Amino acid sequence: MQELTHFDEYGQAHMVNVGEKAVTARQAIAEGRILMAPETLAMIEAGTHRKGDVIGIARIAGIMAAKKTADLVPLCHPLALTRVALEITPERASCGVRCLATVETRGQTGVEMEALMAVQIALLTVYDMCKAVDRGMTMEGIRLLHKSGGQSGDWHRNA
Repeated sequence: MQELTHFDEYGQAHMVNVGEKAVTARQAIAEGRILMAPETLAMIEAGTHRKGDVIGIARIAGIMAAKKTADLVPLCHPLALTRVALEITPERASCGVRCLATVETRGQTGVEMEALMAVQIALLTVYDMCKAVDRGMTMEGIRLLHKSGGQSGDWHRNA
């Protein structure tokens, strides 16, 4: 097991120095779901929610969140993202909505936090838009699926 990198030799929190790391293409993919009542999912699928296009607004919120990650997570580096893509898909079998976020950059540090932030905020936006009709929604399974690039190379979640 590797050591935690966000602490210096005195145990003080610090932002990791990435200045000497090579610039490489980096990608992270994360996913999560929000489960809901069948009527809520039907409303989202039909586009009849009075607040508008739930999935479209959640997608924009997720993209914005990825871009703001360093403003919200104290020790994250601000990154110039080259791609943020969200697939937000209703799933009748689980009675929910799945979010899959892909984030890319060319830089000296990875984009895992940006992908995870995109998923979380997209799902929170679905909750916010639908809470008036369904306060019992549950977010679950928010996790990193894949990361590539950098010194540590590729990582894939085992199924």
